[in-house]
This record gives sequence, C-alpha cells and structure tokens, in this order.
Amino acid sequence: MAGYAGYDFVILDLEHTSTHTETLENMIRAAECAGITPLVRVPETEPATILRALDSGAQGVVIPHVTSPQQAAQAVQACRYYPLGQRGISGGRTTGFGRLSLADYFERANAEILVTIMIEDRAGVENLPQILSVPGIDMVLEGAVDLSQSYAVPGQFTHPLVLQAVQQIADTCRANQVPFCAVPRNQEQFNAWQARGVQAFLLGDDRGLAFKAFKSHVESYRAATGGAC
Repeated sequence: MAGYAGYDFVILDLEHTSTHTETLENMIRAAECAGITPLVRVPETEPATILRALDSGAQGVVIPHVTSPQQAAQAVQACRYYPLGQRGISGGRTTGFGRLSLADYFERANAEILVTIMIEDRAGVENLPQILSVPGIDMVLEGAVDLSQSYAVPGQFTHPLVLQAVQQIADTCRANQVPFCAVPRNQEQFNAWQARGVQAFLLGDDRGLAFKAFKSHVESYRAATGGAC
C-alpha cells in the first residue's frame, strides 16, 4: 500500500516487532512489486542479523541507537563486500540465482546498499563527528522520542533540549556532507527542514497513519448523526 500510494521507501522494522525472516522476505517482495525501496531496521549491529536482512533482499539497513564509531564501523563492514567490508556471500535471489556474475553483484551491492544510522541517545549526539568519520555511512536518521529519554524529558520530543539535539545532529551531518533524514510531525516542521535543504523525510508509520485515518473516518459519520451511534 505504501508503494502504490507513492512513497519512495519503506522501513520494515525488526527492532520493535516479532517479524520472522520468512515474513520479512515476503514483505520485501511486496515492496519490490510496488516499486518502493525496502529498508530494514535491524535490532543491533551484529553482522549475522544484518546479513539475514540483506540476503532477504533489503536494499539497505537502518541501525538504531548508534553511539560510537565502533558501532558504525561494524555495521558498514557487515553491509559491504571486500574491499569495503566483510559481508559473506550466499547467492540466491540477491544475485538473480546466478544471473549476475559475482564480480558484478559485489560492485553493484557495494554501490547501492544504503547504510543508515539512527542517533537516538545523548552519547550519539556528542560522538556524531567521530561516528561520521567512518567511511560508508550513507544517511543519518534522528530519533527524537528516544532522545527525549536520554535527555531526561521522556516523551517530550518537542522539548527545547530535544529540538536542540536534533538541530545539532542536522548541523553535524551538513558539516560532514552526510545526508540527514528528518522526521517532521507536522507541516510546519516539514517546511522548516525543507527550507534548510533537507531532502529526506520519514513521514510516519503505518500504525499511526492507519489509526488517524480510522479515527477520522468514524468520527465523520458520528458527527453526521449527532453522536447518536
């Protein structure tokens, strides 16, 4: 549905869900059929976890709670083939079941697989210049809600401390020429980020969007009946 609606990419979540590998593969196939880029948020930087997501057909991974350059380097190494990394090869659907030569596939995968890190902790904000010194990071995604916990204002993602941290993330990304992905929660925030030159946006999640649509739909009918049903 996200692909047919016109979104450019979708993040399939393994961090906060119980999705199994077989289900993930089917979700990735659905994304491919709908012409939308499937990224997978993995729960950790463990190479085996990242490998399973990529071998399932993911076009990139999203790494949560990155707080050190060591974490970032481990993620990059797990996503890239030699000489850029140490990812293992299994063939199968990623190589078109042998249609692509391994040499061509290695080159293509190293060029196309997207490595996105999430900065969701105070330590991540403070260490971001060192983190971005790691070659191979393609994009940075902010995590304001978790940042609010790290800054001792849980749930207050519009608190000045959190907003300042997100701005610092964006500024550090710009200084290091690494794309920053914003998470605007209203049109005003979207316009502000766009005015600053940000070009990547995460526009919500399926549960939240569906709930708002359901709620608006039923309320429109209840309003028409004066709340009688």
